[in-house]
Amino acid sequence: MRTRPRTAAITLSVATLAAVLTACGGSGSADAGGLSSAPAPTGPAVDLAGVCPSTVVVQTDWNPEADHGHVYQLLGPNPSIDASKKSVTGDLYANGKPTGVKLEVRAGGPAIGYSTVSAQLKQDKSITLGYVSTDEAVQFSGDLPTTAVFAENDKSPMMIMWDPKTYPDVATIKDLGTKLQANGGVVRYFKGAAYMSYLTDAGYLPAGVIDGSYDGAPAKFVTAKGKDAQQGFATAEPYVYQNEIAAWGKPLKFQLVADTGWSPYPETMSVRTGDLASLSPCLKKLVPVMQQADVDFLKNPEATNDLIVKLVQAYNNGWTYDAEVGKAAVAQMKDLKIATDAGHGHVGAMDEKRVTDLIKLAAPIFTRSGGHVKDGLVAGDLVTNQFLDPKISLGW
Repeated sequence: MRTRPRTAAITLSVATLAAVLTACGGSGSADAGGLSSAPAPTGPAVDLAGVCPSTVVVQTDWNPEADHGHVYQLLGPNPSIDASKKSVTGDLYANGKPTGVKLEVRAGGPAIGYSTVSAQLKQDKSITLGYVSTDEAVQFSGDLPTTAVFAENDKSPMMIMWDPKTYPDVATIKDLGTKLQANGGVVRYFKGAAYMSYLTDAGYLPAGVIDGSYDGAPAKFVTAKGKDAQQGFATAEPYVYQNEIAAWGKPLKFQLVADTGWSPYPETMSVRTGDLASLSPCLKKLVPVMQQADVDFLKNPEATNDLIVKLVQAYNNGWTYDAEVGKAAVAQMKDLKIATDAGHGHVGAMDEKRVTDLIKLAAPIFTRSGGHVKDGLVAGDLVTNQFLDPKISLGW
């Protein structure tokens, strides 16, 4: 499961660093204004009325950020912001035209009491789709079953980061574990993260160097002066720590956890498994629209990133996010192949062998920790590519 909150480099848990990233915004409902002067994508009209809910509700797993750009890209001009509910609603657009239904995008994380999206899907039947990473889907497959219909990113941006000046010879997480052990350092992470159990079980990190006390704040990492390592997201911390945290202000090195073998599909657009059949007529038309929105966002993200910044300011809950972080996030998604066609020839596909391999790794970990993994779980229980349009490609 994607461990949240992301980072207090952005969430401001430490007073001494609070001046570095200052949140601003208001409350109540507001008009978000036009998205941008950039030309809208054009193409054939898509009619979702009658086959999709009149309002398609998407529950995200965190505050607005560029990692979620593909879904905010779907909003038409002048969406309405509800700051109290941490949601935004507007016409659902495809190819620059309205589709006949509305789209409501709800923030996750603090907005839902840090609940999992799987739990939200079970509790609130008004939610059409939710962000469920495939490791979370494994964990709750027995009692909160979900099926992913579209993977906007191929790799998780979750990473372990370290100071290259302190550890100049470290290139991988496994190298880092050896150096931390010799130097008396630790790698801080959010306690309970399944990927850390995998990293220790598989020998990437000695158990003695892991520290589950990370609270999202940058203070411990900064005051350790490079001795310690920390979890983070490649789409945020490398830019933020170097450019927006004056107390650090220098480059980081990192390795994606996905490159060690723990490789869930992050934040897949998922439905309740029990609703898959009834939603299929909608998904047949909607999923290609989501694919195209993902392509459009990554090729021209500025307008949607501007909307994301407006949402963050309006929600005003301590999370801050500016256009430069969004720009850096999109660059990382491209450079690190977080967003890619992954050899499928089209965007959004999920490889069943990869999901099968994840089940083999994750099921024992979640079973040990009290998870509710379905007996006999197979990849087909968790993902389907049946609604994807094979002609819609990122081209890289």
